[in-house]
Amino acid sequence: MAVFTPVSLDDLTSWITQFPLGRALAIRGIASGIENSNFFITTEKGEYVLTIFEKLSFEQLPFYLKLMRHLAQRDVLVPAPIANDKGDIVNVLHGKPASIVTKLQGQWQLHPSPVHCAAVGGMLAKMHLAAQDFPMFQPNLRGIEWRRETAPVVAPYLSPDNQALLRDEMAFQDGFAASDVYRQLAVGPIHADLFRNNVMFDGDRLTGFFDFYFAGCDTWLFDVAVTVNDWCIDLATGALDMPRTRAMLDAYHAVRPFTVNEQAAWQALLRAAALRFWLSRLYDFHLPRDAEMLTPHDPAHFERVLRLRITHTPPALFFA
Repeated sequence: MAVFTPVSLDDLTSWITQFPLGRALAIRGIASGIENSNFFITTEKGEYVLTIFEKLSFEQLPFYLKLMRHLAQRDVLVPAPIANDKGDIVNVLHGKPASIVTKLQGQWQLHPSPVHCAAVGGMLAKMHLAAQDFPMFQPNLRGIEWRRETAPVVAPYLSPDNQALLRDEMAFQDGFAASDVYRQLAVGPIHADLFRNNVMFDGDRLTGFFDFYFAGCDTWLFDVAVTVNDWCIDLATGALDMPRTRAMLDAYHAVRPFTVNEQAAWQALLRAAALRFWLSRLYDFHLPRDAEMLTPHDPAHFERVLRLRITHTPPALFFA
């Protein structure tokens, strides 16, 4: 999250009258993240999150917001979108699409233990199963095609060594995407960005997943890989932490058992997840957008993660 489009309390006061939330009392920009303009807002009815979408279109947004509503109705812990007096959950603010969702209780767990990782793994599996009957489709907009478009844009900014890494990994992932193993993986709506700062905890109790605005339809295992690559690693080195990794994978497997085919694809998907975030961080670092509150993430972190996922065999998804 970030702030690209400022919103004042005066702006909010007149705009919010279309919602059943009472008067606007306060608004505060949220600095974390890099895609949209986000604000905590306080009204007479409580605290909520306002998002102005800087890239996503009016046509794309119903997928994300209706997915959140679908999951919330099935007891998955996610924010619920707030409809206006016409029943719309996507509205216009400063000429851009905007939405309001409920604010989750608790705070980020930036130093997770195995207990936290197990809670995330179990809820992620529950989310995948709950979304199976979601009727809308949208591809993962940061998936295979996006990688192919983005890699040549960022390549000129890289050292020769990193250019070789990118070129080799792109070739590997293209080959894997054409394989029978990949084509047989289970597919459905995924979060696709379930980092530590997109999950809330109250102590050891998970209170919800949020920021679904990278969601799309892709392999469930890619979603697991993205999550493990953030929650279960040593941030200084990128190496997997075995107790946290085992806790997350075992908790997920207990709710939605992994398949033998997924076991065969596991290392390749961990690499794909690292590549996706290396590419996006390279793009944001070298081709930044203007924002009031924005600090691009260091791309070197996911370069390290990718190199480790290539050279080190990961722990098994499950034990037969």
